[in-house]
Amino acid sequence: MNKIDAPQMTLLARISIEYRKPMNVATPITAKTALGHNSVGHTVCPHDCPSACALDIDLTPDGRIGRVRGAADNSYTAGVICAKVARYSERLYHPGRLMFPKRRTGRKGEGSWQEISWEAALDEIADAFVKAEAKYGSEAIWPYFYAGTMGQVQRDSIERLRHAKKYSGFFGTICTNMAWTGYVMGTGALRGPDPREMAKSDCVVIWGTNAVSTQVNVMTHAVKARKERGAKIVVIDIYENPTMKQADMALTVRPGTDAALACAVMHIAFRDGYADRDYMAKYADDPAGLEAHLKAKTPEWASAITGLSVEEIEAFARLVGTTQKTFFRLGYGFARQRNGTVAMHAALSIATVLGSWQYEGGGAFHNNGEIFRLNKSELMGTAYADPDIRQLDQSQIGRVLTGDAEALRHGGPVTALLIQNTNPMNVAPEQRLVRRGFLRDDLFVAVHEQFMTDTAEVADIVLPATMFVEHDDLYRAGGQQHILLGPKLVEPPSTVRTNLFVIEELAKRLGIDHFPGFGLDERQHIDRILTASHWGSYDDLARGKWIDAQPDFETAHYIKGFGYPDGKFRFRPDWANGPSPDKPPKNVGPLGPIAELPVFPDQVDVIEVADEAHPFRLATSPARSFLNSSFTETKSSHEREGRPEVMIEPTDAEPLGIVDGDIVRLGNARGEIRLHARLVPGARPGVLIAEGLWPNHKHLDGEGINVLTGADAVAPYGGAAFHDNKVWLRKDAA
Repeated sequence: MNKIDAPQMTLLARISIEYRKPMNVATPITAKTALGHNSVGHTVCPHDCPSACALDIDLTPDGRIGRVRGAADNSYTAGVICAKVARYSERLYHPGRLMFPKRRTGRKGEGSWQEISWEAALDEIADAFVKAEAKYGSEAIWPYFYAGTMGQVQRDSIERLRHAKKYSGFFGTICTNMAWTGYVMGTGALRGPDPREMAKSDCVVIWGTNAVSTQVNVMTHAVKARKERGAKIVVIDIYENPTMKQADMALTVRPGTDAALACAVMHIAFRDGYADRDYMAKYADDPAGLEAHLKAKTPEWASAITGLSVEEIEAFARLVGTTQKTFFRLGYGFARQRNGTVAMHAALSIATVLGSWQYEGGGAFHNNGEIFRLNKSELMGTAYADPDIRQLDQSQIGRVLTGDAEALRHGGPVTALLIQNTNPMNVAPEQRLVRRGFLRDDLFVAVHEQFMTDTAEVADIVLPATMFVEHDDLYRAGGQQHILLGPKLVEPPSTVRTNLFVIEELAKRLGIDHFPGFGLDERQHIDRILTASHWGSYDDLARGKWIDAQPDFETAHYIKGFGYPDGKFRFRPDWANGPSPDKPPKNVGPLGPIAELPVFPDQVDVIEVADEAHPFRLATSPARSFLNSSFTETKSSHEREGRPEVMIEPTDAEPLGIVDGDIVRLGNARGEIRLHARLVPGARPGVLIAEGLWPNHKHLDGEGINVLTGADAVAPYGGAAFHDNKVWLRKDAA
């Protein structure tokens, strides 16, 4: 623990009480920088999506935004965006948007609020942090954030505050850990072929991502390849979603069985001569060992596991085996299982067995995170980070807040939270634990938000936040290759503030505003990041709108060798010590049942296998009109999605007496919820799908689908297995 002494407490309390300097607000749009009346502004979609679409937005004479569309001159966005972002004015001007700081006046969650000034709100937050630190040490405060904005400045400045104050660290596990780790365990680097090369492919395999609903630009380039080259589109998923309906070959697997399919495909490649032995001899660590291992991984073996027919497996293996320009577009969804890291690595390995990396339009792509090389050390305050400060797992917030010793790293309690850009009361697993933790009387919570989310409703102080067209920021696109500028286009309401503003004002009240990195506005931060990263300046990026950071063909396709010192792809990953962008800090170490992970690609049943008491497997897949818990507040999204439902295969519903529209109960050891049933052919029997995320209050009993999901860490480096849940299902007796 990092307790502070009495004199320091007195100083901080005095700073908190006496500080009354003028507040900086978002960089104003001056006459010099204004785009003018009836003009078009250029910016970036800020939401948690790999596409980071470049946008053109009509700006009206009265200073409002109008039509939003994809930038036609950006080679990846190519003029196409998803429907929810196209309707962004509905969100920006929503009557329910938060406009004033609020203080809770009743019991937590009762909805009793009093409007207060910004000065009073920030003073109360700083005072609560000082008191928490005085009682339990600095680690009692936990800055908690995520990717509600992908803007580098507005998202990551909170890290500077926590490093300077030595608050508890934030180990972000909820989204990418399994997918990124599985990919990098093979390649040694988080990069891959230019995603625009999908348009030059002869076969595009979209594996484990519902791209029509969640990454529309993937479909733009895949469909272009089909129209111009006659390319085949293969989609692998667990139910008949909109992307599956666009496929030339749709493979519906049971949840958590993707590695079995991948192993059978590689078995066939070795068996039938599709494997590129010369390529593997040069570029892979142990092709002979892999081939021997795969001898028993026959199509018949995989069929029994995946639910696919032997004929489907053979046809898929033949298609990719005879098509040099096969582009494997690997998504996040199939990695959100307890064996997800292994599944990602297995699917990735197919491209190496086939030698697909050698060809333009071939290889395997997941994320381009490594190529951008953004130096954010000043922004995040990494120079004064303390490696001994505990790192708390984002996904285990319920366990942290309810006093689980292991989740707390055997330290003291968390008694104060500052939350930006995320909604853990809705999106985090083990929702009942999360709720119990947030309702603690001794927990102080400050939430900076755009709407009164499930998390804001249980806060002590709620602060209103700007939206992306109301502030400057810098973006990078993991699913493509551009660094993009998102300049401020319109003035925000006078009573809302940026994330950076909140961090700056708290730093002043807490006596750390003299630390390096504080005192800069958004444009200064952007300029310093770009300059330190050798990408030019703010003005350069403002003129160009974006930077194409895609490396050359040889680098992207690993022609000069993979990312390990010996240049070899790893069929035999080192699960305990191998690389990952999301690797836990040293004071945490490997997580989950790491001893059960296989030496070579294989099906490993560390998933929640259905059993007699829980005969169904539940996946919590994304809905088309929502983005995590964003857009759930807009009327058009509600109208398109209808209501919270669980999708049931008719052959599963009939023996239970369930008909379309019935209220049903789903449950497991974590709890139970009620949903309306929607009978939908197209999933494997025994598989249930609940698309979301719906706000908790939209469910019949005020509890969301994450009541049923678990927060146990996935091997080897953590993560949340949102699509890996065994449940029982029954018709509601009421």
